[in-house]
Amino acid sequence: MMAIDPPICVALDVGDLKAARAVVDELRDVVPLFKVGLELFCAEGPRTVEMVKDAGAPVFLDLKVNDIPRTAAAVVREAARIGADFLTIMGFGGRDMIAASVASAQEHGGPHLLVVTSLTSLDDEHLREIGVTRNVRQQALAIGRIAAEEGAEGLILSPREIDPVRNALPHLFLATPGVRPAGTSADDHRRVLTPADAILAGADLVVVGRPILDAPDRVAAVKALVDEVLDAEAQRESGSHEVSRTVRDAEDADLEEDMDT
Repeated sequence: MMAIDPPICVALDVGDLKAARAVVDELRDVVPLFKVGLELFCAEGPRTVEMVKDAGAPVFLDLKVNDIPRTAAAVVREAARIGADFLTIMGFGGRDMIAASVASAQEHGGPHLLVVTSLTSLDDEHLREIGVTRNVRQQALAIGRIAAEEGAEGLILSPREIDPVRNALPHLFLATPGVRPAGTSADDHRRVLTPADAILAGADLVVVGRPILDAPDRVAAVKALVDEVLDAEAQRESGSHEVSRTVRDAEDADLEEDMDT
């Protein structure tokens, strides 16, 4: 898996190429990775990937592929062709789709595949509503095991599920979009932690959009985020940290949900 240092990705959650290019031009000296999501890709197409690559940065193509195995494999092939470094696929697509996507990535020299366990806008109640009997933590572990068995390199999951998945599947690359700096809105994410808490829990990459894009000084906001995650990384690697109260409270709440399910 490609090493991302510092482990930060800024989401280009904007509506057109001009706005995306402005963000990349402003932040490319302080951000190692940019995410192109469905909104921007539908508006501007593959040239969004080309723009980021031309700026000298790798691209996280967040298409959340969820289709029959043949179509998913074809999407992976095309993502490789246009130069995407990472691509997201949905765990809900099932084992055969994951396997076909992995085979296609191996055949075409990439991209790195990250399997979405469940959207961070969903909680246990939402999963039950659509017929999923497992809670979000159990779902993350189940999808993670399938992804690992089929050769996928990593997962997309909320920071609330990182600790149990890291313990069960230590070799997987874990990326989380469900982070918000302290004091900022969770927006439509339902299972959030701070970037530092996500790193301390075992995340390999944090993905941040609106708190950076909406900041009055984006460069300063990114630099503060870099300082936060690098400090957390140093604590994690030294073994000197204690699990934060926020993480403990989240784990206690999740365990209560486990017992009620």
